[in-house]
Amino acid sequence: MEYHILAIGDVVGEGGLDQLTRHLRSLRRLKEIHFTVVNGENIAGLGLTPAQADAVFAAGADVITLGNHTFGRQQIIPMLEESPYLLRPANFTGRAPGWGCGIYECGRITIRVINLIGRCNLDFHAENPFTTADRLLKEGRANLTLVDFHAEATSEKLAMGYYLDGRVSALWGTHTHVPTADEQILPKGTGYLTDVGMTGPVRSVIGIRPEQSVETFLGGLPGRYQVAGGPCKLCGAVFTLDGDTGLCTAVERIEIR
Repeated sequence: MEYHILAIGDVVGEGGLDQLTRHLRSLRRLKEIHFTVVNGENIAGLGLTPAQADAVFAAGADVITLGNHTFGRQQIIPMLEESPYLLRPANFTGRAPGWGCGIYECGRITIRVINLIGRCNLDFHAENPFTTADRLLKEGRANLTLVDFHAEATSEKLAMGYYLDGRVSALWGTHTHVPTADEQILPKGTGYLTDVGMTGPVRSVIGIRPEQSVETFLGGLPGRYQVAGGPCKLCGAVFTLDGDTGLCTAVERIEIR
Protein backbone atom coordinates (compact mmCIF):
# COMPACT_ATOMS: atom_id res chain seq x y z
CA MET A 1 0.00 0.00 0.00
CA GLU A 2 1.14 3.54 -0.72
CA TYR A 3 1.09 6.23 1.94
CA HIS A 4 0.90 9.95 1.29
CA ILE A 5 2.92 12.06 3.72
CA LEU A 6 2.47 15.84 3.87
CA ALA A 7 5.31 18.07 5.09
CA ILE A 8 4.44 21.73 5.77
CA GLY A 9 7.19 24.35 5.96
CA ASP A 10 7.77 26.84 8.79
CA VAL A 11 4.48 28.46 9.82
CA VAL A 12 5.16 32.18 10.35
CA GLY A 13 2.96 34.38 12.52
CA GLU A 14 -0.75 34.33 13.15
CA GLY A 15 -1.35 34.93 9.44
CA GLY A 16 0.51 31.75 8.60
CA LEU A 17 -1.42 29.87 11.28
CA ASP A 18 -4.70 31.15 9.83
CA GLN A 19 -3.62 30.01 6.34
CA LEU A 20 -2.80 26.57 7.75
CA THR A 21 -6.13 26.38 9.57
CA ARG A 22 -8.13 27.35 6.48
CA HIS A 23 -6.43 24.99 4.03
CA LEU A 24 -4.84 22.00 5.77
CA ARG A 25 -7.86 19.74 6.14
CA SER A 26 -9.08 20.31 2.59
CA LEU A 27 -5.53 19.68 1.32
CA ARG A 28 -5.38 16.45 3.27
CA ARG A 29 -8.61 15.30 1.67
CA LEU A 30 -7.56 16.37 -1.82
CA LYS A 31 -4.20 14.57 -1.66
CA GLU A 32 -5.49 11.63 0.42
CA ILE A 33 -2.91 12.34 3.12
CA HIS A 34 -2.28 9.70 5.76
CA PHE A 35 0.13 11.65 8.00
CA THR A 36 1.10 15.33 8.32
CA VAL A 37 4.19 16.97 9.81
CA VAL A 38 4.16 20.75 10.35
CA ASN A 39 7.15 22.89 11.35
CA GLY A 40 5.77 25.45 13.81
CA GLU A 41 8.79 27.25 15.23
CA ASN A 42 7.93 30.72 13.91
CA ILE A 43 4.24 31.03 14.75
CA ALA A 44 5.00 33.44 17.60
CA GLY A 45 7.70 35.09 15.50
CA LEU A 46 10.36 33.33 17.53
CA GLY A 47 8.99 30.08 18.88
CA LEU A 48 5.38 29.13 19.59
CA THR A 49 3.02 29.08 22.54
CA PRO A 50 1.05 26.08 23.83
CA ALA A 51 -2.17 27.63 22.51
CA GLN A 52 -0.62 27.97 19.05
CA ALA A 53 0.60 24.37 19.15
CA ASP A 54 -2.91 23.25 20.07
CA ALA A 55 -4.25 25.25 17.10
CA VAL A 56 -1.83 23.48 14.73
CA PHE A 57 -2.97 20.09 15.97
CA ALA A 58 -6.60 21.17 15.67
CA ALA A 59 -5.90 22.25 12.09
CA GLY A 60 -4.91 18.69 11.19
CA ALA A 61 -1.21 18.20 12.03
CA ASP A 62 -0.14 14.83 13.42
CA VAL A 63 3.30 16.01 14.55
CA ILE A 64 4.84 19.47 15.05
CA THR A 65 8.57 19.90 14.52
CA LEU A 66 10.69 22.85 15.63
CA GLY A 67 14.17 24.33 15.08
CA ASN A 68 16.52 27.05 16.24
CA HIS A 69 13.66 29.05 17.81
CA THR A 70 12.37 26.10 19.83
CA PHE A 71 12.76 27.95 23.12
CA GLY A 72 11.77 31.38 21.84
CA ARG A 73 8.68 31.16 24.04
CA GLN A 74 9.59 29.58 27.36
CA GLN A 75 5.99 28.66 28.14
CA ILE A 76 6.25 25.85 25.57
CA ILE A 77 8.71 23.90 27.77
CA PRO A 78 6.11 21.94 29.80
CA MET A 79 4.38 20.90 26.57
CA LEU A 80 7.71 19.77 25.11
CA GLU A 81 8.18 17.53 28.13
CA GLU A 82 4.62 16.16 28.09
CA SER A 83 3.63 15.75 24.44
CA PRO A 84 5.37 13.12 22.26
CA TYR A 85 3.80 14.79 19.20
CA LEU A 86 5.78 18.02 19.65
CA LEU A 87 9.42 17.54 18.66
CA ARG A 88 12.49 19.74 19.03
CA PRO A 89 15.79 18.99 17.25
CA ALA A 90 17.13 15.66 18.49
CA ASN A 91 20.74 16.82 18.40
CA PHE A 92 20.24 19.61 20.92
CA THR A 93 22.21 19.05 24.09
CA GLY A 94 20.95 16.23 26.26
CA ARG A 95 20.01 18.78 28.92
CA ALA A 96 17.33 20.30 26.65
CA PRO A 97 13.74 19.37 27.54
CA GLY A 98 11.61 17.33 25.18
CA TRP A 99 12.16 14.72 22.48
CA GLY A 100 13.63 14.88 18.99
CA CYS A 101 12.25 11.61 17.67
CA GLY A 102 8.96 9.78 17.92
CA ILE A 103 7.35 6.61 16.56
CA TYR A 104 3.63 6.84 15.82
CA GLU A 105 0.91 4.43 14.74
CA CYS A 106 -0.73 5.18 11.39
CA GLY A 107 -3.27 2.51 10.57
CA ARG A 108 -1.43 -0.74 9.94
CA ILE A 109 2.05 0.80 9.99
CA THR A 110 4.30 2.81 12.25
CA ILE A 111 6.00 6.07 11.29
CA ARG A 112 9.20 7.42 12.82
CA VAL A 113 9.70 11.20 12.71
CA ILE A 114 13.16 12.66 13.38
CA ASN A 115 13.77 16.39 13.87
CA LEU A 116 17.39 17.55 13.38
CA ILE A 117 19.13 20.92 13.31
CA GLY A 118 22.11 21.77 11.12
CA ARG A 119 25.40 23.22 12.34
CA CYS A 120 26.49 25.36 9.34
CA ASN A 121 25.83 28.98 10.36
CA LEU A 122 23.62 27.84 13.24
CA ASP A 123 25.69 28.04 16.43
CA PHE A 124 23.56 26.23 18.98
CA HIS A 125 26.27 23.87 20.27
CA ALA A 126 24.27 21.03 18.75
CA GLU A 127 25.65 17.54 18.48
CA ASN A 128 26.56 16.18 15.06
CA PRO A 129 23.24 15.67 13.19
CA PHE A 130 24.70 12.88 11.04
CA THR A 131 25.79 10.70 13.93
CA THR A 132 22.61 11.60 15.84
CA ALA A 133 20.59 10.24 12.91
CA ASP A 134 22.66 7.04 12.96
CA ARG A 135 21.85 6.56 16.64
CA LEU A 136 18.13 7.25 16.31
CA LEU A 137 17.72 4.86 13.39
CA LYS A 138 18.91 2.04 15.65
CA GLU A 139 16.26 2.79 18.29
CA GLY A 140 12.88 1.12 17.83
CA ARG A 141 11.29 -0.14 14.64
CA ALA A 142 9.15 1.70 12.09
CA ASN A 143 7.84 1.03 8.60
CA LEU A 144 8.48 4.59 7.42
CA THR A 145 11.02 7.16 8.64
CA LEU A 146 10.63 10.90 8.03
CA VAL A 147 13.27 13.56 8.69
CA ASP A 148 12.77 17.33 9.07
CA PHE A 149 16.28 18.76 8.79
CA HIS A 150 16.17 22.36 10.02
CA ALA A 151 19.34 23.76 8.49
CA GLU A 152 20.76 26.86 6.81
CA ALA A 153 23.17 25.45 4.25
CA THR A 154 21.87 23.66 1.17
CA SER A 155 25.12 21.69 1.09
CA GLU A 156 24.52 20.32 4.59
CA LYS A 157 20.97 19.32 3.68
CA LEU A 158 22.03 17.61 0.46
CA ALA A 159 24.85 15.83 2.23
CA MET A 160 22.40 14.55 4.83
CA GLY A 161 20.06 13.41 2.07
CA TYR A 162 22.76 11.31 0.44
CA TYR A 163 24.04 10.10 3.81
CA LEU A 164 20.61 8.75 4.76
CA ASP A 165 19.59 7.70 1.24
CA GLY A 166 17.92 4.30 1.39
CA ARG A 167 17.80 4.37 5.19
CA VAL A 168 14.92 6.85 5.55
CA SER A 169 11.73 7.23 3.53
CA ALA A 170 11.78 11.00 3.09
CA LEU A 171 13.94 13.93 4.13
CA TRP A 172 13.04 17.58 3.69
CA GLY A 173 14.67 20.81 4.75
CA THR A 174 13.16 23.69 6.71
CA HIS A 175 14.50 26.99 8.12
CA THR A 176 15.35 29.11 5.07
CA HIS A 177 11.64 29.77 4.30
CA VAL A 178 12.30 29.77 0.53
CA PRO A 179 11.09 26.69 -1.38
CA THR A 180 13.60 24.97 -3.60
CA ALA A 181 12.84 23.30 -6.93
CA ASP A 182 14.91 20.15 -6.45
CA GLU A 183 12.29 17.62 -5.37
CA GLN A 184 13.63 14.20 -6.25
CA ILE A 185 14.03 10.56 -5.34
CA LEU A 186 17.64 9.91 -4.44
CA PRO A 187 19.45 6.88 -5.98
CA LYS A 188 18.62 4.48 -3.16
CA GLY A 189 14.98 5.50 -2.84
CA THR A 190 14.73 8.36 -0.33
CA GLY A 191 12.37 11.23 -1.20
CA TYR A 192 14.15 14.56 -0.90
CA LEU A 193 13.55 18.33 -1.06
CA THR A 194 16.15 20.86 0.12
CA ASP A 195 13.57 23.27 1.56
CA VAL A 196 9.80 23.07 1.58
CA GLY A 197 9.42 26.83 2.07
CA MET A 198 7.26 28.66 4.60
CA THR A 199 3.60 29.07 5.40
CA GLY A 200 3.27 32.80 5.93
CA PRO A 201 3.07 36.27 4.35
CA VAL A 202 3.77 36.46 0.63
CA ARG A 203 5.04 40.08 0.59
CA SER A 204 7.84 39.68 3.09
CA VAL A 205 11.50 38.84 3.53
CA ILE A 206 11.24 35.27 4.86
CA GLY A 207 8.16 36.35 6.80
CA ILE A 208 9.47 39.68 8.14
CA ARG A 209 8.32 43.16 7.09
CA PRO A 210 10.52 44.04 4.06
CA GLU A 211 11.41 47.52 5.32
CA GLN A 212 12.81 46.08 8.53
CA SER A 213 14.98 43.58 6.68
CA VAL A 214 16.21 46.29 4.27
CA GLU A 215 17.12 48.53 7.21
CA THR A 216 19.21 45.72 8.68
CA PHE A 217 21.22 45.31 5.49
CA LEU A 218 21.70 49.07 5.28
CA GLY A 219 23.34 48.95 8.70
CA GLY A 220 20.52 50.62 10.60
CA LEU A 221 18.64 49.73 13.74
CA PRO A 222 15.41 48.07 12.63
CA GLY A 223 14.26 47.12 16.13
CA ARG A 224 12.60 43.83 17.00
CA TYR A 225 11.54 42.07 13.82
CA GLN A 226 7.83 42.11 13.08
CA VAL A 227 5.95 39.55 11.01
CA ALA A 228 4.65 41.05 7.77
CA GLY A 229 0.93 41.42 7.12
CA GLY A 230 -1.08 40.80 3.99
CA PRO A 231 -2.00 37.63 2.07
CA CYS A 232 -0.28 34.39 3.02
CA LYS A 233 0.67 31.20 1.23
CA LEU A 234 1.03 27.61 2.39
CA CYS A 235 4.12 25.73 1.22
CA GLY A 236 4.94 22.07 1.61
CA ALA A 237 5.46 18.78 -0.15
CA VAL A 238 3.70 15.45 -0.54
CA PHE A 239 5.84 12.32 -0.43
CA THR A 240 4.31 9.08 -1.73
CA LEU A 241 5.87 6.17 0.14
CA ASP A 242 5.70 2.42 -0.36
CA GLY A 243 4.54 0.78 2.86
CA ASP A 244 6.35 -2.47 2.06
CA THR A 245 9.79 -1.14 1.14
CA GLY A 246 9.60 2.09 3.15
CA LEU A 247 10.95 4.01 0.14
CA CYS A 248 9.63 6.91 -1.90
CA THR A 249 7.89 6.63 -5.26
CA ALA A 250 6.94 10.29 -5.88
CA VAL A 251 7.50 13.83 -4.57
CA GLU A 252 5.23 16.81 -5.26
CA ARG A 253 5.75 20.39 -4.12
CA ILE A 254 2.67 22.20 -2.81
CA GLU A 255 1.85 25.92 -2.74
CA ILE A 256 -1.56 27.37 -1.86
CA ARG A 257 -2.20 31.12 -1.95
